[in-house]
Amino acid sequence: CVTLDVQAACRDTTVTQELLKEGFHRELQVKVELGEDAGGCAVAARVPLPPGIFVDPYELATLQQHNLTKAVLFPDLIDVEAPEYLARAVVLLLFLEPDARCPRCFRAAVPVHARYHRPAQGTHEALVLLESPEVLLCCCHGHLSAECWEPAEVDTPCSSDTTSPCQWHTTKHRPAYEESMLRVPVGLREHSSLVCALTLLTTGLCSGLILAAACKYGHF
Repeated sequence: CVTLDVQAACRDTTVTQELLKEGFHRELQVKVELGEDAGGCAVAARVPLPPGIFVDPYELATLQQHNLTKAVLFPDLIDVEAPEYLARAVVLLLFLEPDARCPRCFRAAVPVHARYHRPAQGTHEALVLLESPEVLLCCCHGHLSAECWEPAEVDTPCSSDTTSPCQWHTTKHRPAYEESMLRVPVGLREHSSLVCALTLLTTGLCSGLILAAACKYGHF
């Protein structure tokens, strides 16, 4: 009964996560509507990114310099050239901004990129499952209900603009959020012999043209 009473007192926080645009270069948009007023609190979304998708740290740094987004990557060293099967999962802490059209709503967006996958058997695409974000609040000058929020293990300040420590909190009774699915085009294993043959043929032809040009116009 105590558990039911606590859940009834804590209004659900809703999260909407969308992958905008098409192809390998997308935009991840996160919207949060809090179940209670969080005036004076920083609101963030902790987004687990699987190996099949990544945020470019250099692109992120440029966006933050122009004050277009605020985020922190864990870890911050990412190999942007690695394929999916050699990459590792990371965590994106995305700071959300208030939505003027909704008093308890916050939103933010960040560019994300799909990695190349291994060729597949009998299908032209690989599926990348993107889990729903975890909503975090950091109230350095406010108060949150202990029944609804608990301390979270997040070692980062309330804002990407400061180094002052702050205690983040997460909801105790997290609603069941929906996951997002990213479909990444991949090659077919059945075509591997054809691709290798065409690659060798093209390489040989180009090498021959370069050698012929070098012999004709080069000075030895």
